[in-house]
Amino acid sequence: MEELRIPPCEPDPGAPAIEVRGLTNAFGAQVVHEGLDLTVRRGEIVGVVGGSGSGKSVLMRSILGLRRPQAGSVRVFGIDALSDDPAKRLAIERQTGVLFQGGALFSSLTVLENIMVPVREHHGLPEDLMHALCWMKMRLAGLGPEAAHKLPAQLSGGMRKRAGLARALALDPPLLFLDEPTAGLDPIAAAAFDQLILDLKQALGLTVFLITHDLDTLYAICDRVAVLADRRVVCCAPVAEVEAFPHPWVQAYFHGPRGRSARREA
Repeated sequence: MEELRIPPCEPDPGAPAIEVRGLTNAFGAQVVHEGLDLTVRRGEIVGVVGGSGSGKSVLMRSILGLRRPQAGSVRVFGIDALSDDPAKRLAIERQTGVLFQGGALFSSLTVLENIMVPVREHHGLPEDLMHALCWMKMRLAGLGPEAAHKLPAQLSGGMRKRAGLARALALDPPLLFLDEPTAGLDPIAAAAFDQLILDLKQALGLTVFLITHDLDTLYAICDRVAVLADRRVVCCAPVAEVEAFPHPWVQAYFHGPRGRSARREA
């Protein structure tokens, strides 16, 4: 049977990395987002924060096209992320890499096999070239050769995060989504992971959409911070400006004991 070929859909080189307008997400009577707007510029790290239930992961899934919102528009590099057009869906998949909470690795595959999954799906590369590419992604994520043939259950929490990051980088995406990347890590490992993200962003020119509760991460690597509250993005600015934003949740979050500690360390 002849393979179905999907015509390519090219990103708009002048468009923002992410452009969300008028987004509404609801689960029955529970409205999570209502008229939410957010723009992420190319080449920046945007940290997304908000209280539990504010819809941070729902927003990420909407941008990735994994959830269809009740209203609004989402564009990724100018491509309609809510379109059912296979060419547009494929273009967005190849432009984005995702590190889910906990790494979300396939438990029955080794680290190297996990990293190879998106490469096998999207590129018909020879086996030796595919192996070489995935070894390079492992090194980029800070993993040594000893991790290649281990199963996820044999890895520490930090190594699982790095393996998930290597898989997210497998297709050389210009846009990276990170969902709570330092959750569960000790302070030293979390700081090392933050530095890794910053180094990769600078070396590869990445744009990063980062969901986090970690105040140290916000101060260490984020260019701007988007605050989700009252069903929308109430502010999106450099962290020094967000600190001064007169919203009760923002003030409690940034000026509590942990916020003061993170500012001293920054």
